[in-house]
Amino acid sequence: MRDAEEFDALYAACAGRVVGHVYALTGNRAEAEDAVAEAFMRAWQRWRTVRETDSPEAWVRRVASRIAVSSWRKAFNRVRAHRRAAVDQSVPGLNEDHVALLQALQRLSPNERRAVVLHHLNDLSVAEVAAEMRAPVGTVKTYLARGRRAMAGLLTDAHQEETSHG
Repeated sequence: MRDAEEFDALYAACAGRVVGHVYALTGNRAEAEDAVAEAFMRAWQRWRTVRETDSPEAWVRRVASRIAVSSWRKAFNRVRAHRRAAVDQSVPGLNEDHVALLQALQRLSPNERRAVVLHHLNDLSVAEVAAEMRAPVGTVKTYLARGRRAMAGLLTDAHQEETSHG
């Protein structure tokens, strides 16, 4: 019974954050929800091992990210079409700034996007991002610097286009 209660507590505490993380990585909410559901299923199947990790949430986030990336690789064209459709879908709480942010994230390299999402959207420290990405701290700092620089340019360009057309 304790296992189920611990697992339920983990799910309640972090499922929304993990979906948000994977959504930021993929740009497709349905795919993010599917990947997170699969990751939690795997976590439950291995719960005795997962609950002993330093961070069960990080374990689920990492597995969900891998599931989403694997799915993306297998069906690149389908996912690209979903990304385009996701921008057009009406999502509660999604405004023009959110759409611009998601579009800018999609233009980053996968490693830059992952580092930016983990650090700025999930509030992980650089050291925690490095541990999750299994990369040296210096490499993560490079990903973050490049990602922020690219996004600043992309978001500035998007804002200038908006004000020149509006």
